[in-house]
Amino acid sequence: MFLLGIESIPSSSRLEIVVKIEAFNWERRVFRHCFMANIEDINFFGIVNFRGQTKKFGIKTDDRRRHMYVVGKTGMGKTTMLENMIISDIRAGNGVAVVDPHGDLAEKILDFVPKERIKDVVYFNPSDIEFPIAFNPLEKVTNEFRHLVASGIMGVFKKIWPDVWSARMEYILNNALLTLLEFPESTILGVMRLLSDKDYRKKLVDQLQDPVIKSFWVNEFARYAQKFETEATAAIQNKIGQFVANPLVRNILGQPRSALNLRKAMDDKKILIFNLSKGKIGEDNSALLGSLVITKLQLAAMSRVDIPESERKDFYLYVDEFQNFATDSFANILSEARKYKLCLILAHQYIRQLTHDLNTKVRDAVFGNVGTIVSFRVGAEDAEFLEKELTPEFLATDIVNLPKAGAYVKLMIDGVASRPFSANGIGPATPPKESYREEIIQHSRSKYSTPLEEVSKKIASEWAIKPPEPQFDISRPSYNRPRPTFTQNYGEARSAERPAERPIEKPVEPPLRVSLPPRPPRQEKPYPRQDFSAAKPKPAVNIDELRQALDESLKKNQK
Repeated sequence: MFLLGIESIPSSSRLEIVVKIEAFNWERRVFRHCFMANIEDINFFGIVNFRGQTKKFGIKTDDRRRHMYVVGKTGMGKTTMLENMIISDIRAGNGVAVVDPHGDLAEKILDFVPKERIKDVVYFNPSDIEFPIAFNPLEKVTNEFRHLVASGIMGVFKKIWPDVWSARMEYILNNALLTLLEFPESTILGVMRLLSDKDYRKKLVDQLQDPVIKSFWVNEFARYAQKFETEATAAIQNKIGQFVANPLVRNILGQPRSALNLRKAMDDKKILIFNLSKGKIGEDNSALLGSLVITKLQLAAMSRVDIPESERKDFYLYVDEFQNFATDSFANILSEARKYKLCLILAHQYIRQLTHDLNTKVRDAVFGNVGTIVSFRVGAEDAEFLEKELTPEFLATDIVNLPKAGAYVKLMIDGVASRPFSANGIGPATPPKESYREEIIQHSRSKYSTPLEEVSKKIASEWAIKPPEPQFDISRPSYNRPRPTFTQNYGEARSAERPAERPIEKPVEPPLRVSLPPRPPRQEKPYPRQDFSAAKPKPAVNIDELRQALDESLKKNQK
């Protein structure tokens, strides 16, 4: 009867009523889905209005394996939503990794870790300079994953320095990384030494097993002219040198043995919290470390191929502001992580952050692979793009006018994407009465970090060049500094006050002379003489006749 009355309602109101009815039906299905399943198998992250009552809803474990994407302007509730989901996973005993480029979320999560899970937490904080945690992405990489590691690292550098990246730079860096990956004790710091130290390069090349990589160094790189070699390697050395020169990054990436086994952490359901605050360590350093961590987590998940899928435990990776770490290789993570039970929850502010120039590979990978989409209020450009995902229930004008903490959700339910519906985020979690933050930090320091002094000495002994010792005490002022003696200058056993007498020199034997036969005398050839007898003598000049002729010519001229 209600539908019969719609014909007399204007078109705009009719559309609004139909949308509300359809959204209401889907909210009822979501509500039923949450309570028909096992409560422990659901992570609650939102609330809906069901028949006048506010009810929580969430997402099942199997649906989370198809990943989750959250987008919205700053201050709309994205971080609060991630915070509630992370706390729920921690309390449920799940394995969790949090990559936070701001630091606030990472620090807040520490307060919600229960006492029984203190030893499960690994708190990775690069700004804790006195206790660096070793992280070596080149450590013990098997042969089948070496090209993936090299590609992932190059993707990180390419994202950080897009303006100076070139095909030649990529070609040389790829061969350098693949060379270092054959040696278990290598680190990223070795790239600088490999390109600049000929003796070190020869030592590694002689032991290379890969014939293609070895041929590059022997038959190609070794034949570069000095000027061409300098130009080809200068860009790599300049850019990587920026990180190597920073002790904060050098003390983390320069240790050959990582303190944390990511594969074991995933299998043991550890809690990995990466506090990569840009304000404390710098934007480029945050992007570098975060991208390397995500790449290494992908490889750790893919290494689970050696165990049956039924024995693989779910591990949840939360990445806030993930555009900072979204390289081209991120597309492979989204497409392949599901089978290895690495579940991604990605959040950022606007879609254009996922594109660079005309490269839309990351954006296409996100919308082509994620199963659940949560959209908070966004700008007009993003609203037009998201309208394709949320139509016909919601239009672009609806998305730009969402209230704070309000969202439109396209939820994956039992492997099938639901029709979009409106929801609200759950408010911030209430802090527990007792926090174990300090205990967690101290445990991570004692178990996973190495004191700064020990790390600095080890890196200095392997990479630094010791300067020559001074010949005098440089701490004394120059005007009081004694003049160097003959012994210091020339190394002779003499005294500066009384020089020793000159030693008697031994007679020097004359050099051996070889007698040669005398040179024959030179025979001079006489020049031929000319006969002047036949030459006619020149007639003599009569001066009187000459004067008479001149006088006559003058008289004629006067007339």
